[in-house]
Amino acid sequence: MNGNTKSFKEIMYVYKFLKINFTKKLKKVIFAPPLHLLYHFRNKINSSILSFASQDVSFISKKEGAFTGQISANMLKNDCRIEYVIIGHSEKRLIDENYLVIKNKITNALNHNLKVIFCIGENLSIKKKGMSYKFLVNQISKSLDSKMNLNNILIAYEPIWSIGTGMVPSVDYLNFIYNKLNVFFKKKYKFNSPKMLYGGSVDSKNITSFKNVNFLSGFLIGGASLNGKSFKNIIKNYFN
Repeated sequence: MNGNTKSFKEIMYVYKFLKINFTKKLKKVIFAPPLHLLYHFRNKINSSILSFASQDVSFISKKEGAFTGQISANMLKNDCRIEYVIIGHSEKRLIDENYLVIKNKITNALNHNLKVIFCIGENLSIKKKGMSYKFLVNQISKSLDSKMNLNNILIAYEPIWSIGTGMVPSVDYLNFIYNKLNVFFKKKYKFNSPKMLYGGSVDSKNITSFKNVNFLSGFLIGGASLNGKSFKNIIKNYFN
């Protein structure tokens, strides 16, 4: 719940930097502004290296109807012309998302050819009990099934205890989590190459430490992405 129409200058700052410096190294940057800015921003940029995501989608599969306050996957795909949607973020789970809602949202998004950034993560109490992996597997199992196109789902691991706290997991801890999740996807879903992201207190200073994390495909960045310069420095420092 950040940003206004003037925030586009921050996106343009990053976009110009990408065009000049990182068209070959970087595969994709995805911005997820609040819904009231999505259509406006998306129609100002059409680029293969910069895409847009919605922070939410309705669990209702209908294209339209008497569902006040809901935004259909069809509206996001065809009117806003976006590629991605975030589902299952810990902050949304606290407000109004349970496992059934999340699974329906994922199914709905995939059926409309939207790619899903599916968030998972445990709180500090669960981590201290040594139950992190078991908790994450439960989140995945209750939200994904083998019929889904897993190639269009990005698994974003965001430990709740790290979001906005400055507490960043060690490389050893992340390697343990991602290695176990990689094996889990092979065994349960017969899926050999899950795309996995990390999110939680990522900034331009600690970004280089993530280079040593196995099976990591990218990042889900929160507060540090609100400012174009800080976001640019994250990208720059990671690849330098």
